[in-house]
Amino acid sequence: MPEWVEVITRTLTAVVVLFALTRLLGKRQISQLSFFEYITGITIGDLAATISLDVKGTWYLGIISLSVWVLVSLGIEFLQLKSKKARDFIDSKSTVLIKDGKILEDNLKKERLTNEELLEQLRGKDVFKASEVEFAVMEPNGDVNVLLKKENQPLTPSHLGIKVGPESEPQTVILDGKLMDEPLATRGLNRKWIHTELEKLGVLLENVYVGQVDAYGQLYVDLYDDQIKVPEPQQKATLYADLKKCQADLEMFSLSTNWPEAKTMYEQCSIPLEQVISDVKPLLTQ
Repeated sequence: MPEWVEVITRTLTAVVVLFALTRLLGKRQISQLSFFEYITGITIGDLAATISLDVKGTWYLGIISLSVWVLVSLGIEFLQLKSKKARDFIDSKSTVLIKDGKILEDNLKKERLTNEELLEQLRGKDVFKASEVEFAVMEPNGDVNVLLKKENQPLTPSHLGIKVGPESEPQTVILDGKLMDEPLATRGLNRKWIHTELEKLGVLLENVYVGQVDAYGQLYVDLYDDQIKVPEPQQKATLYADLKKCQADLEMFSLSTNWPEAKTMYEQCSIPLEQVISDVKPLLTQ
């Protein structure tokens, strides 16, 4: 067999084996690497390259070596799941870098992190003053997570005592101009509804790059042509306006009638409707 054919064959074999072994190791191997997983990743890549190019070596020995590394890695992961001491030894522990706005220099030295590198990590979290940080910790994978002091945290509806209803994730119902039936069914919708909504927007299905439906049944579309602006859905705003109009009409009827029973009825209907509007306002105006 010519060497170039053998190299192609070895490379394709290495790709298939490496893919299978990586799937066996799981997603963590490509997301959050511990020290051992970092070493394993480098070694497996080097072994795969050797299997591909070393035509003088015995290829199956490389496959055996790859398998051993993967088995050892699986064994380490199993040990970490069963033992906290093993996790602390292999992955190391988290290190507190800032506490109550004070940088802990000794811990920085322990992690071999300079003050400039720490400030860079903080800027990556949109924090530009170390004194605003209540707590900053370096995780075993090297990420720095930050908790701001309460007075520096972004204002949320809960701080204002406003209740906000839960919102499920949007469903992508159109991709590359093609309808996705499963997400449509998840929202309880059908193709006829999509075509109706697209007609309202004046958009053809084949011109839609991405289409999503939110928890309120509003369709948002992104077109292939970036120069065309599609109007935002107005269902929530329209519903809020209709509720406000109904409440205003009840108040007007109450003021315009001289019949006591009717005046009382309109007033009694207006008060609970006003409360309903107040309750749903965060949902319809956000």
